Amino acid sequence: MPLLARCAQKKRISFFTPHIPQGSRVLEVGCGEGWFGHYLKAGGWDYVGLDIRPPADIVGDIRDWSSLGIEGGSFDVVIAFELVEHVHCFQEFNDILRPGGLLMLTSPVPHMDWLCKVLEFIGLNQKRTSPHDHLIYFRDIPFFQPLQLKTVGLIGQWGVFRKPL
Repeated sequence: MPLLARCAQKKRISFFTPHIPQGSRVLEVGCGEGWFGHYLKAGGWDYVGLDIRPPADIVGDIRDWSSLGIEGGSFDVVIAFELVEHVHCFQEFNDILRPGGLLMLTSPVPHMDWLCKVLEFIGLNQKRTSPHDHLIYFRDIPFFQPLQLKTVGLIGQWGVFRKPL
C-alpha cells in the first residue's frame, strides 16, 4: 500500500469514528478489502460492507441497493471513502439513511485532482480504479447538511453530513 494511503487510514479513523455513535448500524459503500470495517467491527459497531467485488458483505452496485436486499431508511451511518468521484449516488445514500443519519465521505478536491494523478504516478498514492468523472466540491453535495468539512493536504476533502429529519 502506498505511503500516503497508509497515513490516510490512521487519520480517517481518528477523524470519522468520534462521529459514529456506539450501536449505530453502519454501511460502508466501496469498502474494498474492508480495513475500516475491521476496525469498526472490533469496536462493536454493527457494520456492513458493500463493494462491487468480494470480499464485501454485500457484493453489488449501490445504485441497485433495493435489489441487493438493503431496506430504505435502514442505516444510521453511510461511509464512502474515495467513491463519489467515481459514481453519483447521493440519492441512493439519502434513500438508505434514516432521518438524521450521517453520511461520511472523502474525495479529491476537484481542482487538485491533477496532483492526485501525479502522486499516483510516482507511487505515493493509491492508483484510481476508474475515472474521476463525478468530482464535486463537498459544499455542493445535495440532500445533506454539512456538519464538518476538512481539506486534507491540499488535495483531499473529508466531510461529515446529516440527513435532515
